[in-house]
Amino acid sequence: MTREQFIRQVRVHEKPFRRFLMALCCGDSMLADDIAQESYMKAYMSVANLENPDSFRFWLFRIAHNTFLTHKRALKSTVDFVDARDVCSESESDDAFRYQDLHQALEKLSLKVRTSILLYYMEGYSVREVAAIIDTGEDAVRQHLARGRKHLKELLERN
Repeated sequence: MTREQFIRQVRVHEKPFRRFLMALCCGDSMLADDIAQESYMKAYMSVANLENPDSFRFWLFRIAHNTFLTHKRALKSTVDFVDARDVCSESESDDAFRYQDLHQALEKLSLKVRTSILLYYMEGYSVREVAAIIDTGEDAVRQHLARGRKHLKELLERN
């Protein structure tokens, strides 16, 4: 894949990619920006390993998910648990404020459940694709989706 092809692919998938990261980061736009930039750099550096250019979007989302997990692990090792809640704090942007209740509800879900919900419902990935992105089984993804729907409903009804 050439540099121009890479840039074209990034532009085509930029909006859903950023939407996914904003939700994954519970509305923290600065964290989402950091994860996006790091993911784009990792993708560009390893684009030669991409066997099928048609799977670019899937590949990019997997890189972003792994980058987010790495960030969370690093944060846990350097910050007290109470302080770590600030990772999903409210963004100052109007968009984040508009989805504040949803971001707060998503924050209360486990990371795998949250990611499954976002990839399946917001990004339209199949159960099989979600399982591949988060590196788990399809049955586990189905359980994540069922639990996530139930918990989100309960959480959002309280507000």
